[in-house]
Amino acid sequence: MMSASASTQPAWPKIILASQSPRRKQLLAEAGYSFEVLASGIKEPPPRPNESPAAYAMRLAYLKAAAVAGRVSQGLVVGCDTVVESEGAIFGTPVDRDDARRILTALRGKLHRVITGVCLWDVATGRATVRYASTLLRMDHLSDAQLEEYLDSNEWQGKAGAFGYQDRLGWVHIVEGSESNVVGLPLELLAEMLCQMWKELSDGNSAGQ
Repeated sequence: MMSASASTQPAWPKIILASQSPRRKQLLAEAGYSFEVLASGIKEPPPRPNESPAAYAMRLAYLKAAAVAGRVSQGLVVGCDTVVESEGAIFGTPVDRDDARRILTALRGKLHRVITGVCLWDVATGRATVRYASTLLRMDHLSDAQLEEYLDSNEWQGKAGAFGYQDRLGWVHIVEGSESNVVGLPLELLAEMLCQMWKELSDGNSAGQ
């Protein structure tokens, strides 16, 4: 990817994370990326009728990236959104304790999927690409007492599916897929998308020589 000569390489745009999520910021930083943060500030719309969880996550990621791209003059905006799906139902971030209880009650003892949509938006060219990652998990059958104890911790706040895998809960287990996706940003997918974007920018730059 980096073999092109300096004269043909495009200037790599700065990365702008369209999210204030501390977990996404930590993942990007630990992976070695240099980036800025600019929250989208959008109000997330509900799923459309018959919209799949993956389509919904990608639509929200696109909307968040678009909101930030419209406020900056340059950069590569990374928009993300994570949802949880179980038995056809979509669960986002709980609005309060009762909502968190509802979500966890629906998920306990079951397989479910964590799906993150990722949108890369190159502001200079207006090029946007959207993909998603899916991870299969299993949640132990929590007792009512265990569930209430977790709710008391308030660790469910701001987390899709009302739980944080990074909190090492012990009762949520990955069956298949990316761990970073469950935390909120699939690093493997992001790296693939960045490589593809770099290739497209490099090809476009070479064509203009």
